Formats: sequence, structure tokens, C-alpha cells
Amino acid sequence: MQDFNLMDKMAHFARERIPERVVHAKGCAAHGFFEVTDDVSKYTKANFLNGIGKRTPLFLRFSTVAGERGANDCDRDPRGFAIKFYTEEGNYDMVGNNTPVFFVRDPIKFTDFIHSQKRDPQTGIQSTQMAWDFWSFSPESLHQVMILFSDRGTPYGYRHLNGYSSHTYKWVNDKGEPFLVKYHYKTDQGIKNFSAEEAAEMGKKDKDFATRDLFENIETGNFPSWTMYVQIMTLEEGEKYKYDVYDITKTWSQADCPLIKVGKLTLNQNPENFHAETEQSAFSPAHFVPGIEASNCKMLQGRLVNYSDTHRHRLGSNHHQIPINCPYRARMGPAYNQRDGIMNMHSYGKMPNYEPSQHATAKEDKQYAIHAQPASGPVARYAFTHPNTIYEQPRDLFNKVFDEGQRQRLMDNISGHMSGVDRATKERQLPHFFKVDPKLGAGIAERLGMPTDRARL
Repeated sequence: MQDFNLMDKMAHFARERIPERVVHAKGCAAHGFFEVTDDVSKYTKANFLNGIGKRTPLFLRFSTVAGERGANDCDRDPRGFAIKFYTEEGNYDMVGNNTPVFFVRDPIKFTDFIHSQKRDPQTGIQSTQMAWDFWSFSPESLHQVMILFSDRGTPYGYRHLNGYSSHTYKWVNDKGEPFLVKYHYKTDQGIKNFSAEEAAEMGKKDKDFATRDLFENIETGNFPSWTMYVQIMTLEEGEKYKYDVYDITKTWSQADCPLIKVGKLTLNQNPENFHAETEQSAFSPAHFVPGIEASNCKMLQGRLVNYSDTHRHRLGSNHHQIPINCPYRARMGPAYNQRDGIMNMHSYGKMPNYEPSQHATAKEDKQYAIHAQPASGPVARYAFTHPNTIYEQPRDLFNKVFDEGQRQRLMDNISGHMSGVDRATKERQLPHFFKVDPKLGAGIAERLGMPTDRARL
């Protein structure tokens, strides 16, 4: 007991793990830079996006979504695509996925959705029954579900997938004019996916395939890159658009809103230490810089709160002082009024931690004030009431985007996943597929041994 070195070593060993992320627990990351190639100054005053040739350092973390930290990289799952831009005005976090849409559009359903993808409360086993039970009562999930069970649900590592903001954001230019925006990061390596069989086989051989592939390619100098594009519309155009532009289960037509090129993102350096950088990195969609703001997207508004709250639980109230999260390129004011707490690394001496004050303490910086948007009417929880149905874009995906081989594999993948689900859930879910397209509904029903005539379900 008096061997302090032994006691200290064992005590630290018992505490060297931090809580893993509830979602996006399994991931890998790399350092890199973003370079502006095209002028978008008429849309945003964000400093790091203005000036052709301007470079901004960044940290990008890829992840699976539903699995724990030891999950299989090759599992069928969406992939997280989170970027921390170390700008001169503070850190800007773009927290997205490799899909342009999401499963739910109201944040109150988010935790329920995640619970349906996790482990059964009784058995502790992941359950396809739970997943399809939730989806069968949430038809707005169809668009994302069909992407998930297509070839895109099993990407060939992280270098060969796109990244999307999914949410609609708001850009504001130096004249105070607002615009609605969606981000697209197109892989320069080309899209490449596993088939379901290939993913299963690779998962048996190397469950860390995507992590290893990214690390080894950067280590050998084969730096992956993505070209950034945006879709832009005015607030007035958004009010008149054929879809609700804040509905995260829908995309904007590129025929209506063509892609506008912004720049190129390159990853060129692996982390030195996985825990210090990748595991302790903390991304929040509430981390904005002047010229980029939140929109009225319900899901985004929900995420603005709980991401940072998660970091306070997982890493502590001073998580922004951890080097990987530190806004090291931004100049702070003469003092910072939020101080103390666990793992505070800074001392501001005798400077008061309040304002107003006769001393030069921290004050609100007017350049960070957000664009004012008028609002009226009673505040309440409203359902989405846009006239366009939830089945239209999944129908276009099935008939206009997927080729015949992809359509057949989609039906194979869905029916395989639903095979162990109870009949009542199948009978709830299949009508949704029939509403997307009769061929889709009948194809899945036939594979499940269910009636292929919708009227008989």
C-alpha cells in the first residue's frame, strides 16, 4: 500500500477510459486543410470561405452511427462526416453524414430512433425487430431507409463516400442578406461501395477496414480529398419551394438549385495519438462563425443544444480547452468570463469574470450577432404539413437514380434484414413500400413470402 507508483499506476488505469459517444462511437479521423477555389463572398461573409487560395486547417472525423466503439467498420450503417475548421474567427463545426437526408425530422423522435437501433433492453442484443417496428410507424424515414439498404449503406471505407450537411443552414453576406444553404462534399476518389456479401466478407477479415484504409493511405502520401459544393436559395424562394426546405428527410432538386463549387478539402496528416485527438474531439453544430448560422430546421434546432451538452458530460465543462478542440487561430478578448471547473487549463489572474465592469473583461462581440428573422403567431409543436407526400422522393430514388441491379439488391437487402421480424410489423411496413412503387412492395413481399397484392396485406 505504500508503493505510491503502483497505486497511482493502477488508479490511473481504472480511469483511463472516458464515456464513449452514445452515437458515432466508432470512428477515425485525420488532419488536413480546406482551400477556397471559387468566390462565394456574395452569399457569406465567413472569413475562411472568402479569398481564392485561402487555406484553413481542419480535423475531419468519420464514424459509423449505431455501433459501439468496437463495432465493425463494414456494417450496414450511415457514416458520420464531421469537420472542425480552425478559422481565424473561431472554430466552425460542420457535423454531417454521408447521406443528404435523415430518418426523422422532429428532434423529439431522435432518441427513440437511436434506441430502436441499439440493444434490446431485455436481451442486450441488437434487434431488427426493434428497427422495423420504429420505421413502420415512421414513414418519413423511407428516403433514408432506402439509401441505407442500397449499395450506399456499405461504403468501401471512408475515402470513397460523399459528405453532406443534410440540414439546411443559413449564410449571411456582408450586406446582411440571408441565404439558405446545403453543403455537399464530393469525394475526388470516386464513389465505391461493397455489396452486402463483400461487406460481410471484409468484416470477417478486418473489422477495422475503413480505419486502416484511411490511415495507411495518408501514411503513404496518398492524400484523399473532397470538393465542396453548396446549393443556395433565398429565404423567399424557400417559402415558395415545392418541398419544405427545412425537412431533413428531403433533398433539394439540383435542377432547381444547381451545385456551386466552393473549394477543396484535403486530408494529409494522421493523428499522433488516437485518444488525445480522435476520441477527445468534440463537434457541435452550434459552433458557428460570422456569416454562418442555424436555420429553422427542427432537427438542427434540437442538435444545437444536445451536442455541446453531451461534450460537457463526456469530456467536462472545459472540453474546448483540450488541444484538439481549442480555437487556436482565433484571438480571444482580454478575458474570458466562463472560468474554473474541472480541468481548467487557463488563468486570467485577478481580472474579474463578469461584465459590465470598469475593467476590460469579456464583452459580447457584435460581429457574432445573428441575422434577425421576423416571426409571428403562436408557438407550439407543429407537425410537417407541406402538401408533397413523403413517398415522392423515395419513388424518384427507386425509379430514376437506381438502375435495375441496384433495385434488385435493395429488395434483397431489405427482405434479408426483415426476415426475422414479426408478421404484424411486416404488414405495417410493406404498404409503405407499395406506396413508393408497386414493384418495390411486391418484390420485398415476394422475398418475405408475403402476399404480393397490396390489397391482401
